[in-house]
Amino acid sequence: SFDNKEYILRRPPFGKKAKSAHDMGREYRVMKKLKPVFPYVPDMVGFCEDESVLGCEFYVMERLIGIIPRANMPDGVNLTAEQGRLLCENFWDRLIELHKVDYKAAGLEDLGKGEGYVVRQIEGWSKRYRDAKTPDMPDYEDIMAWLHANMPAQVGVCVIHNDYRLDNVVLDPNDPTQLIGVLDWEMATLGDPLMDFGNTLAYWIEAGDPESMQFQRRQPSHIPGMMTRAEVVDYYCDKMNLSTDNFLFYQVYGVFRLGVILQQIYYRFYHGQTKDQRFASFGKMVQLLEQQCRDLLKGKL
Repeated sequence: SFDNKEYILRRPPFGKKAKSAHDMGREYRVMKKLKPVFPYVPDMVGFCEDESVLGCEFYVMERLIGIIPRANMPDGVNLTAEQGRLLCENFWDRLIELHKVDYKAAGLEDLGKGEGYVVRQIEGWSKRYRDAKTPDMPDYEDIMAWLHANMPAQVGVCVIHNDYRLDNVVLDPNDPTQLIGVLDWEMATLGDPLMDFGNTLAYWIEAGDPESMQFQRRQPSHIPGMMTRAEVVDYYCDKMNLSTDNFLFYQVYGVFRLGVILQQIYYRFYHGQTKDQRFASFGKMVQLLEQQCRDLLKGKL
């Protein structure tokens, strides 16, 4: 903090990390190149690769002052249904805007492989689940088999965020219906826009969803004015000029992927590699997500 400005220093977490994880240089370069074409990225100030300074690479960026929604809006932030609808549209419009970025003109052609994304994701997440499965969890085998058998052709290549959620955006403190920033670009790459959209939709819990799904909600997608998942699909696909046919695949994929992410964390808790009690409930969530996949395939959701 300075008298006239505040900054954020981003560094990898302490302790052991996977070699390819938490690449500060990549994260910094992605945001620096995106900023001119996607203004919701924080300004990058500088990157330091000299590990003698802090014992790791790190970068410094501007701090965006605003509201980050969690499971519920903060105390005192009460949106009308009309304001909730505007926030909802603005949230999805920013993802659409990102997916329409000309990544070649932005110099981001080396961000990822792009083509072949659908196959890589289904094969990759299936392997990760099998590697992280614990004896108390469902095997997901028939769901993985369904995903393998129903892979659609890739609809395009674009910049994808890979973790776009309401709790990864910053809202204007003076008008919480407006987004002023999008955070956490660590997993950004080139890929299929509908796969990225399916990832985000997996977190979208509606007000009318059953208690088993409300248990998983971590963002205020349930407040008055928010669109349902079906409405969101129509809204996104209309603005992206994409067909909503066969959208079931992307919904099942998004829920399955979320289940794998939680299982990877639960695996560490199950085997005593972490004592963090927050992760104890992740096993239940993995089971609920497996049932959610089944309900989707049966047309119940």
